[in-house]
Amino acid sequence: MTALTDRVAIVTGASSGIGRATARLFAREGARVVAAGRRRDELESLAAAIRAEGGEVAVLAGDVREEEHAAALVALALERFGGLDVAFNNAGAVGEMASVPALSLAAWREAIEVNLTSAFLAARHQVPALVARGGGSLIFTSSFVGYTVGMPGMGAYAAAKAGLIGLTQTLAAELGAQGVRVNALLPGGTDTPGARGSVGTPESRAFVEGLHALKRMAAPEEIARSALYLASEASSFTTGTALLADGGVSITRT
Repeated sequence: MTALTDRVAIVTGASSGIGRATARLFAREGARVVAAGRRRDELESLAAAIRAEGGEVAVLAGDVREEEHAAALVALALERFGGLDVAFNNAGAVGEMASVPALSLAAWREAIEVNLTSAFLAARHQVPALVARGGGSLIFTSSFVGYTVGMPGMGAYAAAKAGLIGLTQTLAAELGAQGVRVNALLPGGTDTPGARGSVGTPESRAFVEGLHALKRMAAPEEIARSALYLASEASSFTTGTALLADGGVSITRT
């Protein structure tokens, strides 16, 4: 038996990067996956890859800032697979980078909506479905930025990701008696298509790698394995945590 046999899991931000790697890993581990993202073609490519490996998957393109999308994902999980056991709310974006005085109000609002309000909307619809199954695992992708490290130019992103940890703790306290575990996953620098845009030169990549104790960036599959831990019974007594999977960036000063 694999780690997620007979479980149903929603994975957002599944078009690429950590979300895509996690959706594929969850499927290999026996989950029936509802994969969400903005890019329909990328989701269809993901679905083809999962089905080629014998997995079960349904996909739905949409915007995590819209409550209708959050509701539709849960409805798809219920209709296609009969319930919901795991939700990995991974979608997010760094957004505009600027000092706080220079940051536009529009950019601030977008960062909060994409990274924090989307999690609230997801939880509103996922929690009743998880409770109806007698429990499950609710996971949010947060960040070491705003938790262990302050980085110039990332005020809106840091505020949103720190807010996710507060939301995680509150939900964990509210839902523990109903068997729902709630945790935040905090990746370090990860070699995703989105990250490559900001480390486009050998010098910039070397700088980012050097911030980590391991002196490298993570592969998306490494972060996916941490998500699998939180999703599975391996973490059955773990709730309300901010799990650092950051390669030691939080403790490194060299």
